[in-house]
Amino acid sequence: MLRHVVNFYVGKNMFDNGLQKIQNDGELGEDFEEKFNVDSTQMKAAGYFEAIGGALLFFTLFSKTLVRIGIIMMNIVLGAAIFKHYKSGDSFEETKGALKFFSLNTLSFLETFRK
Repeated sequence: MLRHVVNFYVGKNMFDNGLQKIQNDGELGEDFEEKFNVDSTQMKAAGYFEAIGGALLFFTLFSKTLVRIGIIMMNIVLGAAIFKHYKSGDSFEETKGALKFFSLNTLSFLETFRK
């Protein structure tokens, strides 16, 4: 039961973040793009991955396969975000959000293999 609650929580947050990136047409501000060395096309692609992955987590009650696909999609984006934070010299506090969701996703992914 806890896995389903965590999946809904992560799914909603990631879906909302992905939609924000898509609606802003991949633009999150010049400072952000310069700091992390990303362009609007990359941000828009990350937004689609996040939104689709987050939407797939809403199927947590029905299909473990869809949840696994969603988690993998989101962890690709989150892994890249963690790497970009590390590469730009950000502190733990600035990276904490991506690390939190990456960890929750990884635990949920491992939980899908339990019976």
